[in-house]
Amino acid sequence: MEKILVSACLLGAKVRYNGSDCAQHSSLLDQWLTEGRIITVCPEVAGGLATPRPPAEIRHGKVFTKQGKDVTTAFHKGAEKALTLIHQHHIKIALLKAKSPSCGNTEIYDGTFSDTKISGQGITAQLLIKHGIKVFNETQLNEVALFLAQLENKLS
Repeated sequence: MEKILVSACLLGAKVRYNGSDCAQHSSLLDQWLTEGRIITVCPEVAGGLATPRPPAEIRHGKVFTKQGKDVTTAFHKGAEKALTLIHQHHIKIALLKAKSPSCGNTEIYDGTFSDTKISGQGITAQLLIKHGIKVFNETQLNEVALFLAQLENKLS
């Protein structure tokens, strides 16, 4: 049975920078939880950042808080911990939080804290993609299900 790495905030864990979550209420997520497929992680917390914490965005390849503090090291540490989980559980699919400086898979904020989005990936998403993991966000649950089915059809 294929496992899926999932951002903890998408499952209701209050680990976002502002202490909130982004719980997704989905029959697919419920099914995967029941089946025991889901391995959760918050890369930012895993990297040693507190909750709540100052908002952060990527600028020129580094991660800075709104106050200008460089938190790149913590973001890379969290990404490495997520990759460790990927290897431990032989995971090929990740479902991560859209637009996050850790988890965004198609777009992120531009580093100006002006709510401007640009094409790009967060630190964890970049690392996982580099290692061949298929990364999705919460708006792509149907694509996750399709990819999961394709993986499992190849195995049977």
